[in-house]
Amino acid sequence: MAWSNARQRRSGQSDDQASMEELARRQGVRPIASVDELSSPGTFESDDELHEFLADLYQSRRPDVA
Repeated sequence: MAWSNARQRRSGQSDDQASMEELARRQGVRPIASVDELSSPGTFESDDELHEFLADLYQSRRPDVA
């Protein structure tokens, strides 16, 4: 806690006030270069499970469509 308070006094900014860019820099986060980076093999055990997920997602985003 003391380290955080000292850092806050030096920078004038707490973690709660840090910008998104600053937080990303601290964590080494970078923008994705391709949508392929978001895919993860084995996320769904089967095509049926994937289709069930997509149907549920579609329904949750369009509750007025039966």
